[in-house]
Amino acid sequence: MNLLVVGGAGFIGSATSHRLIEAGHRVAVLDNLSKGHRAAVHPSARFVEGDLGDSILVGRICADEGIEAALHFAAFTEVGESVENPAKYFDNNSFRVMALLDALLASGVRQFVFSSTAAVYGEPVAIPITEDHPRSPTNPYGWSKLFVEEILAAYRVAYGLRSTCLRYFNAAGADFGLGEDHHPESHLIPVILEVAEGRREAIKLFGTDWDTPDGTCIRDYIHVADLAEAHLLAVDRLNSGDPGGAFNLGNGEGHSVREVIETARKVTGHPIPEIAAPRRAGDPARLVASSEKARQLLGWTPKHPSLEDIVSSAWDWRRTHPRGYNDR
Repeated sequence: MNLLVVGGAGFIGSATSHRLIEAGHRVAVLDNLSKGHRAAVHPSARFVEGDLGDSILVGRICADEGIEAALHFAAFTEVGESVENPAKYFDNNSFRVMALLDALLASGVRQFVFSSTAAVYGEPVAIPITEDHPRSPTNPYGWSKLFVEEILAAYRVAYGLRSTCLRYFNAAGADFGLGEDHHPESHLIPVILEVAEGRREAIKLFGTDWDTPDGTCIRDYIHVADLAEAHLLAVDRLNSGDPGGAFNLGNGEGHSVREVIETARKVTGHPIPEIAAPRRAGDPARLVASSEKARQLLGWTPKHPSLEDIVSSAWDWRRTHPRGYNDR
């Protein structure tokens, strides 16, 4: 298939592009490089620098490349920033995605895979979280994603746009020679590894009094290669005529912040000091997935479920890329 990967220079988008090309698909990448890296784009992909909200540009790519389906990864993802600056998140994560969808429809594209998030659920009322769990985000980031999920449901009925929403839990790790390189870095595992490298003095624990066994937040970590595989399966399923739907992507096992730190100490051999800090606004105490639906309907099985394997892959990438992609 001819696929458009929007945000394909970012962490998950670049890994998915590599997996799609590996499986025989032709890929065009659209990215404005505000967060992504040109060096992360597969050499066989056609790269276009531009914004997802540029309808004329999207239409031109669709026409030039004969695009049959699109995948979206071009979101802002920092919960704390979304609380401080919600307008930025609603603009990029909701309104510009709607412009993208309209441009795709005008170009005859009727298949769409959306990178959603566990943040649409908010504070869970049951663990593990299933896809029919109530959706009540606790921060603007989660709301910005939920809005698009609702738009896609309406577009499926009104315009025949078949779409799949993949609700990620915590993406991490490295594969395909690609890793996390954000500026500034805010994701837990790479931040912990920056402490191990001596680039930070300590890791901050944002709250040590949560209602969890060790007082720190619990999250479900999923390897980026397993996320890439899920996107490939979602594309294939849509192309078979399936109308789409929503799927959780997680390992079904939660790890606290302190557990992740201890795993990183084991992997890196460094002490990794920690300091207590106030809770961040909008953070739920626990987010752990049930991914049974993805296993049953997509045929998806995570191949890298071990937290130690996830941290080890990220550490290996950082040691071979001490300055990241070195393009800033």
